[in-house]
Amino acid sequence: MFRRMKEDIQCIFDQDPAARSTFEVVLTYSGLHALWSHRVAHALFKRRFFFLARSISQISRFFTGIEIHPGATIGRRFFIDHGMGIVIGETCEIGNDVTIYQGVTLGGTGKEKGKRHPTLRDNVLVATGAKVLGSITIGENSKVGAGSVVLKDVPADSTVVGIPGKVVVSNGVKVEQKLDHQALPDPVADKCNMLENEIQKLQNRLAQLEQNEHDKVKEGNL
Repeated sequence: MFRRMKEDIQCIFDQDPAARSTFEVVLTYSGLHALWSHRVAHALFKRRFFFLARSISQISRFFTGIEIHPGATIGRRFFIDHGMGIVIGETCEIGNDVTIYQGVTLGGTGKEKGKRHPTLRDNVLVATGAKVLGSITIGENSKVGAGSVVLKDVPADSTVVGIPGKVVVSNGVKVEQKLDHQALPDPVADKCNMLENEIQKLQNRLAQLEQNEHDKVKEGNL
């Protein structure tokens, strides 16, 4: 246990240049507190002490702002940087040497049963505010860009960005994005064109009715 705790502290020194002393890390790093609390809660969860496990996770959430379900499986050297707002679901599986930042959600997409949360392989990085949703897999050494919403599997050694997430780098090679900026949809312009067409139809119809009425008046005069 103490070996793992020492490894967790060393991981912070390796990842965060702002870490100055062991005393500071142990007392002030909420990500470390959340991880250690999760280990206790996860051990209780595996022994079917569900209520006690959830209680510990919620107390940890209150003090750290990081919610990790006690059922989640987390590997070694897991680094949470500025962890406020992080949510990790029950069936998440996180490998070794994974890094996630504030506001990240590793969640589900509905009320499905069974495996419903993401799997993060080794050396994955999930940047600020990203949402990884559903029973999907983020491959080894992959990166998820800030603010992205990932709903599909990401292959190893890739970078994914955007809403929904799209792979932009794979195995160090930039993936060509076929996007014609001159042909992007414009819903406001489309609606205006539709209204203009409807107005033109009404004007044509009104003109036809007026012409018919004029013809009838002319025939009556004759």
